[in-house]
Amino acid sequence: MESFIQLRKGTTPRRMHADLEGLKDDELGRAGFVGRTAHLYHRHDPTDFRAEGRLGGVDLMTTGLEPTDLTDPAGTPVLMFSNQDCRISLSRRAEAHPFYVRNIDSDELHFVHEGTGRFVTEFGPLSYRPGDYVYLPKATTYRIEPDGEPGCRLVIEATEELRVPEAGALGRHFPFDPALITVPEPEPVEDDGREEYEVRLYHSGETTSLFYPHDPCDVEGWRGDNFPFTFNIEDHDVLSSESMHLPPTVHLFLQATGVYVMHFLPRRAESRPGTERFPWYHRNVDFDEIAFYHGGNVFGQKMPPGLISHAPQGVHHGAPEKARERARRRFDEFDRVEWKIIAVDTRRRLTPSPEVLAAAIQPDPEVAL
Repeated sequence: MESFIQLRKGTTPRRMHADLEGLKDDELGRAGFVGRTAHLYHRHDPTDFRAEGRLGGVDLMTTGLEPTDLTDPAGTPVLMFSNQDCRISLSRRAEAHPFYVRNIDSDELHFVHEGTGRFVTEFGPLSYRPGDYVYLPKATTYRIEPDGEPGCRLVIEATEELRVPEAGALGRHFPFDPALITVPEPEPVEDDGREEYEVRLYHSGETTSLFYPHDPCDVEGWRGDNFPFTFNIEDHDVLSSESMHLPPTVHLFLQATGVYVMHFLPRRAESRPGTERFPWYHRNVDFDEIAFYHGGNVFGQKMPPGLISHAPQGVHHGAPEKARERARRRFDEFDRVEWKIIAVDTRRRLTPSPEVLAAAIQPDPEVAL
């Protein structure tokens, strides 16, 4: 329930997320960043705590994970986080699939962190490069053919259908123009003389294999509005404000029930003096948050490529005061923020996998968001 009564008690700044004069801005918000909110102004850094228990949050360098698809062509990505609505995994596939794949539980969205290659699908081939999202509708038949070196892909599986968010005040071509997606052209795959062609179905943690006497990607043509595509983050139109750091939902790309995929991309930094350029402290009480660092830098501080961070709902997170003070001190030195971060928010709590817990590290206090 929303209220049209906005109260102000005690010492508060005049402007939202600005002119703090030593106070620490902490948002207690419902429904992500669009529901009722309270802004509490602390004396001390609210992220300065020690946690015991499973809701303490997890940070790790994904470069240390070794999914089975790194060394085995028949291998799979390593699961990192999961709940009833989604699974978030990491793939470092080095060689082409020896069979076709069909996920009959979920839509798939692959974010390409490193590497090039192509997805061979029944709709036609889709080439990929760093910065690409590759969307595959549920039950699409495909196989991945990397170009030589192992790559790295963040894989998001959504139980419900991934879809474009409803158009906002700027219209349906912002913050990204759907005409800039790449759609596959039919290219039927010729049989290579094998007696059978395997399609491996993935479902509820199990597999079932179907064997065809012909290559299943023999499609001559297709029509409709349910198809795979790629979209590169370089084509995303970044929205910004001179006087306020905008909430992440402004940069929403795709969503499913309980799952929201968005990103932070290079843009002009807030320029009005006194404005906080980092996201304010918050404890997003209705969503878990995942941040995957693709690269870039923030006010001269390099982002660690491949770092992934999990902030459970209800637990304070945000750049610590050391990083905020540095950004304020060097306000006039930087007019841009160059980060590249892929974010996934989930309505249900995420469970880290044993592989993630084993590889967890302490985050760098200069760049933790």
